[in-house]
Amino acid sequence: MHTFVSSIMIRRSGTRLIQAAALTLLLTMAIPGRAAGERAVKTRVSPVYPELAKRMRITGVVRLEATVDPSGKVTAVKAVSGSQALAPAAQDAVSKWKYAPADAASTEEVSVNFSLGQ
Repeated sequence: MHTFVSSIMIRRSGTRLIQAAALTLLLTMAIPGRAAGERAVKTRVSPVYPELAKRMRITGVVRLEATVDPSGKVTAVKAVSGSQALAPAAQDAVSKWKYAPADAASTEEVSVNFSLGQ
């Protein structure tokens, strides 16, 4: 009986392992890691937490799109999602970032996290 139970457990764990591997493979194909065209940030400027947002205990992530010219200078920043109370501070900080030079302008996705522990 013990051998029978052990073989069932091995089969079940083997099936789970195969399912987990298949799921990992699908996710890896569906969600690319760092894209080949994604540019490295050479200089980051931290955002200044807005005083009103601090008092109101507003936290969260602001997602931005930054347009970067070939020399690495940020030429435009647009908030895509996140708190409207935090977005201007995030935009101001990211507009001061410097990226690695590239052959052409690019649009980079940036996330700025605001937490009261900052």
